[in-house]
Amino acid sequence: METREKIIIIGGGFAGLQLAKKLNNKNKKVIILDRVNHHMFQPLFYQVACGRIEPSNISFPFRKIFQRSRNTQFRLTEVKEIDTVNNKVITDEAEFSYDKVIIATGCKTNFFGNRDLENRAFGMKNTQEAISIRNHVLMTFEKLILEKSRSDDGNWNIVIVGSGPTGVELAGAFAEMKKEILPRDYPYMNFKHLDIILISSTEKPLAVMSQEAQDKSEQYLKELGVTFMSGEYVTDYDGDKVIMKSGKEIPSNNVIWAAGVTGNVIDGFPLEKLVKNRYIVDRFNKVQGYDNVYAIGDIAYMETPKYPQGHPQVANVAITQARNLGKNLLRKSRNEWNEYEYEDKGSLATIGKHRAVVDLPFIKFQGLLAWYFWMFLHLMLILSVRNKLAIFFNWMWSYFNKDSSLRLIILPNKKNETLQ
Repeated sequence: METREKIIIIGGGFAGLQLAKKLNNKNKKVIILDRVNHHMFQPLFYQVACGRIEPSNISFPFRKIFQRSRNTQFRLTEVKEIDTVNNKVITDEAEFSYDKVIIATGCKTNFFGNRDLENRAFGMKNTQEAISIRNHVLMTFEKLILEKSRSDDGNWNIVIVGSGPTGVELAGAFAEMKKEILPRDYPYMNFKHLDIILISSTEKPLAVMSQEAQDKSEQYLKELGVTFMSGEYVTDYDGDKVIMKSGKEIPSNNVIWAAGVTGNVIDGFPLEKLVKNRYIVDRFNKVQGYDNVYAIGDIAYMETPKYPQGHPQVANVAITQARNLGKNLLRKSRNEWNEYEYEDKGSLATIGKHRAVVDLPFIKFQGLLAWYFWMFLHLMLILSVRNKLAIFFNWMWSYFNKDSSLRLIILPNKKNETLQ
């Protein structure tokens, strides 16, 4: 009887999940390792942070996804190291041997070594962080009511650092929340003094998109009342005020950091195998210097003639790399393997209701049509029919009612230490 090749996939993000689905019910033994028990649809984290959709609507348990699989298993554990000499993955709970290992650990928020920012500002790279943002912002207003603080001292400002799609979408969503929702929830508070501030190191928002998208997104932000600060660099945050390189300071208890990402690197590899905190891989996603170690998605650094500085760290790259590697792993001979080539399908972002920008290879458009296009595309990318319907219902309710009922403050339970 032929022994099935054992493949371990570390990480269940877009890349890891797509690869596992490609290998599902094939003649391979597949084990997915992840420190959380679910796949997360990251493009809609900002809507969780703003209380527009439930976390469960964009989170998909791995055991449910592979419930009927004949060859794919999941283990909830945190990977500590890869022993490439003995072909073992070492976790905090156990060790797993492998024939091939695929690293798909993605990225985390990059605070550029600033401990104050890391400890006090919020990142938004997982479900827990998105929920924490929602809790913290809502708790700000609850405390202000109880303390009867002045509403113009700036301590409730919402400051977002970074003007990529995540930052722009957050700013637009919070601006709409300020206008349509918060005055109804807190009728005795004056929200004219609440500022939504977007800080950007570039001159325009969405700097990676077309000039038309940049100009239009800046216009949309101004229409929504967002304060856009261009050419500014945040150097520190003490919990009460944001400090910038220019010397300017902004009072705020709510700072969200969306200014960069860095790879979730696993121990076991020398530094020369990394570029920009990503594993150097060849056109087949094989990590440089190893025959049975691969990296896909945000954590992989692949130079090609089209992308001499590596590919952008976006979902479509992760998904297409996983598909290509999955097809290659199922081929009988290594000589039949295909090199990876990325075809840019475009980019898009939404900045509030009826406001979005879309850059496709063959056309660029903005406004209402772009907004519908954005909604349709994200709805189609959600995994299950049930979740598609739940999100669609929430969006339609919010569209017609200009409200949502998901502004729950759910804090961790604090046990009485004296009883322990």
